Parts: sequence; structure tokens; C-alpha cells
Amino acid sequence: MASLIVLNFIVILAVLVTRSEFSNTHDAAVNQLLKKLNKPYVKSIKSPDGDIIDCVHMKNHPIYDHPLFKNHTIQMRPNFYPEGWTTKYSNNKKQNMVAQLWTINGICPKNSIPIRRTRKEDILRAKSIEEYGKKDPNDIRQHKPINQHRRGNGTHEYATLNVVANSPRAKFHGTQSYLNVWRPYVQEDHEFSLAQVWIVAGSYSSQLNTIEAGWQVSYGIYGDNQPRYFTYWTADSYMRTGCYNNIGCPGFVSINQEFALGSPISQVSVFEGLQINLLVSIWKDPRTGNWWLKFGPHFYVGYWPSALFNHLQNGGTEVHWGGEIVNLKNHSRHTTTAMGSGLFAENGFQKASYFRNIEILDENNIRREPVGVSSIVTNDRCYSLSYGNSSGHPIWKTHFFYGGPGGNNHLCT
Repeated sequence: MASLIVLNFIVILAVLVTRSEFSNTHDAAVNQLLKKLNKPYVKSIKSPDGDIIDCVHMKNHPIYDHPLFKNHTIQMRPNFYPEGWTTKYSNNKKQNMVAQLWTINGICPKNSIPIRRTRKEDILRAKSIEEYGKKDPNDIRQHKPINQHRRGNGTHEYATLNVVANSPRAKFHGTQSYLNVWRPYVQEDHEFSLAQVWIVAGSYSSQLNTIEAGWQVSYGIYGDNQPRYFTYWTADSYMRTGCYNNIGCPGFVSINQEFALGSPISQVSVFEGLQINLLVSIWKDPRTGNWWLKFGPHFYVGYWPSALFNHLQNGGTEVHWGGEIVNLKNHSRHTTTAMGSGLFAENGFQKASYFRNIEILDENNIRREPVGVSSIVTNDRCYSLSYGNSSGHPIWKTHFFYGGPGGNNHLCT
């Protein structure tokens, strides 16, 4: 009996020691990641929304952590602006609907960029340290109609408008669109709801390249339910490269001293009231090949270097616009996570969310309305999309309403 008690004690002690060692190792890994993400700063600004913004000197820019860009010369302005979009650079807050709340308390000094500080709890919310800020390879958008994307017991669902290059020589060098901004309900911590633009080249089997930008609600990444500006990219079908907002994987080169990726959008649309729109512009600089991002009429955020990619160096072969949600199917029921405003497309203006004034930039850098578009709705009992063009709306031109209530619709399963 005594020997059995001693044996049980030894087993319990071994378990406790193992757990303690695991905890110490895990804490060390978290702290190491925090040190990597949170660069030395020249100034720190506390935002009224609770974020802390660190002003990081350009010499410590995250892009220099990437092995391809140790000696990269940062491009501070694009060499080319698509004709008819904008030809003027401005940081005038009165001209920018995207001015961020933290700038009330100051902006970053010259030769520095604002980076949203990562906190320990941000990393601990992720399913693992390795997954923080990244997409699972099984999450990828394979760009095939009626294709559902699974992650464990979860499914990514879409309502998107899409255009594909109509010949091997045809390429897309950019896109511009207004994205209607809402604060959709998200049921689970590891679900999200977003509206974004994708520019795509290659395929899943041949190293899919994507650049992505828009707004998203994701408690798992940001710790709240506010819509936030984001970027994403991958050069290998989401296998090893790519992440949100440079979290753990440098690639996007921020250059604006007043704009921090991951910051909240301060205003959202009101049901049957004021509608808030985010202008998103992405285009390829013909001199450097870099892909530039602009939010709002004049706010140049930064660029994805051409050298990140193989296929996108030559231009995009597809462009997609629309909404996406994650459905974890907890309790074997469809999530009630909303897409867009949470109402179906058929509800129309001031009720349903929309994209409007959609344009593409062709291989000759001429802006056009997309031709030969198609739509993808992966579950039309939960979310929907309604498309329109110039003939029906000469002001909005190419546009669509989209969204839905998810599981709050009794037919959604």
C-alpha cells in the first residue's frame, strides 16, 4: 500500500514538473515572438480606443526582417498613379475619411512608421503561437465556383463578385472600389467577418499568389469586435508565407506616418441612415513592379514588393471583391455570424452592405469597368449577392449588394 502511494506521488510530481516545463517553454516562445514583433520605438502613443501605437524608425522597419529584403531601399512614393484615380498625395486629415483615432494624441515623427503594439493576450488568443496572425492552409480560397473551404469542423463562406483574365496575355494591374463599412455580429472568438479585395495570380497547385485588403471584424486577432483595416498576402497558397498586417511575417511595406494597419475604423454605417464607405485602391507600379495600396482618396499606406511573388510579378489573372465569414458550426449548427450589415442583398441601400464603382486596371494601365463578371455565393440560404452595372445605375456603375444573417435565418443550415 505504501509503495502504491509513493508511486502515485511520483507520477503526480512528474506530471506537474512536465506541465511546468511546458508552461515555461511556452511563455519563453510567446516572449520571443513579442520581442520580434514589437520593434524599438522612438515614440509611443496611447489611442483613445485602447490600442498602443509604437512609432518605429525606418531603419528598424519590419521589412528588413525578411531574408529577401535585408538591403531593400524603401520606396516612399509610387512612381505611377492610374489616370482618373488620383495624382495628388495628401496627409490632410480634412481630406481623409480614414484618419485614425490615435492621431488625436499625435502622429509619428518623420522617418518613422506607426505599428500597433502586439500584447501577450493577443498571441494567447490564437490557437497556437505558430498560427497567430496567419491563415491555415486549408482556409485558402481556391477560386472555384461553389467551393467550400473547411478548417476542422469549420467552413469559410463567401459572397463575391469575380473577374478572370480572358486570355493568356491579359493581366490585371490593379483595382479600385468603395467598400461599405459595417460592424457585423461575430458569434465565436475564432470566427470573423470581413469585406475585402483580392488580386490573384497562379493556382493552389502552382503557388497561389494573392494580395488582399479591406476591413474585418476578428476578436481572435484584435481582441474586440470593431471593424479594422487589414492587409494580407501569400506567395505559396498560404502554406508558409503570408499573414495579417505583417504579424510575424514581414512583406507589406508601410510608409505612412499617420496610418497603422490593424487600427479600428472610427465610423460605421447606420441602418436607414448615414453610410460609411472605404475607398480601396491597389495598383502595380510599372517602374518597380511593386503593388501599392491606398485607403481613401489620398492616403497612401504602402506596398507589397514585387520580389515577394512569382506569378504576381507579371500581373493578376483574377480579381475578387466581396464578403467572407468563418462558420465553426459549434453544436452542429450554422453560425449566426453576419456578413456585411447582417441583411440579405435584396434589402438594398441603407440596409444591405455593398461594393460600388468597381474598376480594374488592365495590362495597359487603363482603368475600366470589369467585363464578364461572375458571382460566387457558397450558401445562398445564409448570405446572398445582387449585382448591378452602369445600365442600371450610371453613378454607382459596376456594383453589388451582399451579405446576410447566417444562422439567424431559419433556412440557413
